[in-house]
Amino acid sequence: MQTFAEKAIKYFTSLKVTDNLPFGIEIANPYKSKDVKRIVKKFFNKYFNDNNKRILICGINPGRFGGGLTGISFTDPVALKEECGIENNLGLHRELSSRFIYKFINIMDGVENFYKKYYITALYPLALLKEGKNYNYYDNIHLYNKLRPLIIDALKKQIDFGVDRTFIVSLGKKNSVYLKNINDEFGFFKEVRFVEHPRYIMQYKLKEIDSYLDKYRNVLF
Repeated sequence: MQTFAEKAIKYFTSLKVTDNLPFGIEIANPYKSKDVKRIVKKFFNKYFNDNNKRILICGINPGRFGGGLTGISFTDPVALKEECGIENNLGLHRELSSRFIYKFINIMDGVENFYKKYYITALYPLALLKEGKNYNYYDNIHLYNKLRPLIIDALKKQIDFGVDRTFIVSLGKKNSVYLKNINDEFGFFKEVRFVEHPRYIMQYKLKEIDSYLDKYRNVLF
């Protein structure tokens, strides 16, 4: 029986961009890099080398300075090194979302304990860019309709890693609307929960960060 790590490594290191997107939107695939493939293997073997059933926490699509760079969702190069203990040569980019997520992870008994129970990913697994800036899969309905089959396929394959289907947590309210629509059709999870997106909290609600950390804790339990 393959471990969670083995399934995840096989999935991410084989991800390829197959379609050209409309409206000048580009797909950034970090997994074509040998360095990122090495990081992915090290990360999953370190924290997911078992058959635990994990709660799935699902973002929108990776940002260019987080998962779109490191290959690890909501993990920028600094967090990868300082929090996960994985050396890398990806620079010193910081991402607001990554900073919040690892702040939360640390109040949840640390990285090792957190990843035993939870798996963080994105509804669409590759970074989307327009004019060099992050772009969300739902920012254009025509884009979403084109990506929807790929999103559903990605979700199915990641569920097969070994996910607890009691509930899924959406990072972002609008993201949860699309996720609920898919879940209503396919019945992947008994419940879809949501919390505010980390970037929104760090950018607009920083003074209230403790209340949002409490909300995350309550929703995840």
